Amino acid sequence: MKIGFIGLGIMGEPMCANIVKKHNDTVYCANRTPGKEAALVAAGALWCESNLQLAFLSDIIITMVPRSEDSEAVYEQILPALCPGKTCIDMSTVDPKVSVRIAQKVSAAGAEFADAPVVKSRPAAEAGTLGIYVGAAKETFERILPVLHYMGENVLYLGGNGRGLVMKICHNALVSQIQNGVNETLTLAASCGIDIPSFAQAVSYGGAVNAYLDTKKNALYEGNYETAFSVENMAKDVGICLDLARERGVYMPGEENAAKVYERALSMGLAREDFCATIKAVRDPA
Repeated sequence: MKIGFIGLGIMGEPMCANIVKKHNDTVYCANRTPGKEAALVAAGALWCESNLQLAFLSDIIITMVPRSEDSEAVYEQILPALCPGKTCIDMSTVDPKVSVRIAQKVSAAGAEFADAPVVKSRPAAEAGTLGIYVGAAKETFERILPVLHYMGENVLYLGGNGRGLVMKICHNALVSQIQNGVNETLTLAASCGIDIPSFAQAVSYGGAVNAYLDTKKNALYEGNYETAFSVENMAKDVGICLDLARERGVYMPGEENAAKVYERALSMGLAREDFCATIKAVRDPA
């Protein structure tokens, strides 16, 4: 079973590296911008000059690209190579309705499709310990599960196409609101002379303990905004969440407030910094 991986960004490159390391057959890779494949090729992957070439050569095609329009573009490119016997797994975080539209086109070509977005950031991608939410036919899920376990340790089936993405968007929306609460209360505490280590220790004694603070407290204390997951990507997910909420008639005032913080962060030029850099927008809202 030959696997092809398209999209070698912050998350895609280490995810593909885990497949190369663990899979006992050929792994192909492709990327919009050449140059990121060197380490993968050195580890045994084969570079493809185009997404279409990769799709013709692969039994399972995995995509990991930034935005809905990128995902749609990739699947338009590879559609001529799709046929019965091939399976596509889009691990990108995109609009669920866009993913369903892609799934319909893939299915019409005779291939199978799963949306399988991931949670956690680059360190987990490197360790192969991502969380993965899957939307697909149950039979498709069962067939691709061993491949998903190359990249993640917690893989959850949520139902048909689009459901994995709905869960990912809900997850990130919750993170954005937890993050905003941490940023606001941490800033208030600092204005009263309580430093970040003391704040984090105090929170750990009570009911407000949360993974965001646990994993980002050192970065926030050091002012280290090296990107594991960017402001612009999280802002995209917050926007998808609010669009979905409007479509479903769900009122989300907390997420609307988080969106304002992200809009402020983008206007401050923080798009490419790690998403914990939104604390700058809270500290300096003017």
